[in-house]
Amino acid sequence: MDKGQNTGGLMSSAGLVRYFDAEDSNAILINPKTVIATGVLIGVLVQLLTFVS
Repeated sequence: MDKGQNTGGLMSSAGLVRYFDAEDSNAILINPKTVIATGVLIGVLVQLLTFVS
């Protein structure tokens, strides 16, 4: 491969990194532990409903 040829690796994702790095003051902030706990509770609820029916 030629040295001057751009392979599109890191440079192509630079815009996404800049986009996701920006903080939005209107964004909903949720603790990651809350997301995990909610997922586990929904999973247990689905299992219980499957077992009962």
